[in-house]
Parts: sequence; structure tokens; C-alpha cells
Amino acid sequence: MKTICEAKILKNTNITPVIMDMVIHAPEIAREAKAGQFINIYTGKGELILPRPISICDFDENEGTVRVVYAVVGKGTEIFSKLTEGESVKVLGPLGNGFTINENASKSILVAGGIGAPPILGLCKRLKGEVDVYLGAREKNILADEFEAIGANVYLSSDAGLEGFKGNVVELMRDKNAKGDMIYTCGPKIMLKGVYNYAEEKGIDVQVSMEERMACGIGACVGCAIKIKDGNGGYNNLKVCKDGPVFDGKEVLWD
Repeated sequence: MKTICEAKILKNTNITPVIMDMVIHAPEIAREAKAGQFINIYTGKGELILPRPISICDFDENEGTVRVVYAVVGKGTEIFSKLTEGESVKVLGPLGNGFTINENASKSILVAGGIGAPPILGLCKRLKGEVDVYLGAREKNILADEFEAIGANVYLSSDAGLEGFKGNVVELMRDKNAKGDMIYTCGPKIMLKGVYNYAEEKGIDVQVSMEERMACGIGACVGCAIKIKDGNGGYNNLKVCKDGPVFDGKEVLWD
């Protein structure tokens, strides 16, 4: 059940000059949250009435906290970046459908590109068995140390070759011959398609968290529609915010 509340900010600090790490106190949301869901954060500014949907990085049901790691990419997120500890922010959530954890998997593969890493971190903490994490970025990856701290096997790639494998994350997976019982992935659509193709070749099920520009975040508009196969050779337009953001990779019409 989603909740709207005024959440107290416990932390809002820089990870990089353009990526922020915010923790809010929102017990009702923390109790209901699942890895892969998101929240709507409101600016409180009349000219920026639409909320900004941001993926949940992690949550703690006991502490009542929700963590988001977000990129400062526009006026709304710039406003969020200037909020300080002790201030409050209006939040709605949890929203969307999260990842479905394969409880029988002895080994899981997590794949993230850029700012797709935060929701994968929260999932990683809740998986059983061995976990291989493949992170890709243009230059520098984020949160790699946190994945390592919870015992995951972490493999890094960067387009510029500044750290780890030089190339994209799918090329890194091929280089390492990544294998497991389930793949969970979040990132740009071109990367998700590459991960899906890899999963198909290897016969591995894959869940994809789609990144689409959302307006309302609650399914009232059609700004985030994507094509999902209908099982009869056609497709339906489903909403990432309401029907996703997580889908079975086999259901997505990639071309």
C-alpha cells in the first residue's frame, strides 16, 4: 500500500559532484517497500508541480528509513540536492512493481549501468546464495565498495577504461562467461537489451528494471509506456511506473 507523508531528511550528501545519497525517515514506506520499487519526491515548488520518481536504493523496516541515490540532472533534483539534514520533504511510495526474488537460486547475477546500480544494491542485500555483480559506467562506477562489503563478487567495467574492464558491461559479462540461475538488471535500455540477449544465449531467466522518463509516476498519464508482448504475436502498451518498472525480459518487445 502506498503512503504519502512528510519525511524527515536524515542525510543528503554527495557521492560525486553530481550524484547524491539521501536517507529519509518514512516508516510506512519502509515497511511496505520491495527492492526495485521507487518513490515520488515532491519539490514543493509551484512551477515544478510534478514529483520526481527516484528508485529506492535500500530500506530498513526496523529503523523506518528509505535511502535513495540520485543524479542531479535538472531543476527538480537540483532542489533536492540543496536540502539539508533535519528538513522535511513530501514523499509518495512505495510505487511500482519490484524484483521477484528467486528463492531457489544458488547463484544470482546482478548487472547495472551507471545510476542503475542503487536499486540493485538493495536487491543484493536480500538475495541468498552466491552473487556476482557486474557494474558498468562511462568513467567511474558508484557503490562498488558497498557491494563488496556485503560479500558479492564485483566486476567493474568502464567505457573509458579508468577502472576494471575497458568496454561496456555486457562485453565484461562475455569476457567472464557470466553464469547463474537468475539475472537481475537495471540501466539504460540499450544495456538492458544487451543483457537480455546474453541471457537468451545462456538460457538464463532475466528480470529487467526499465528506465523511462516518468511524469506522474502513478499511472495517470502515458508518458512512460513501453511495448510488452501480448502472447499472440502483437503487443500491449504498458506503463513502466504502474506495471513495472521490473518486467520479465522475455515479455519486452525490444525491437
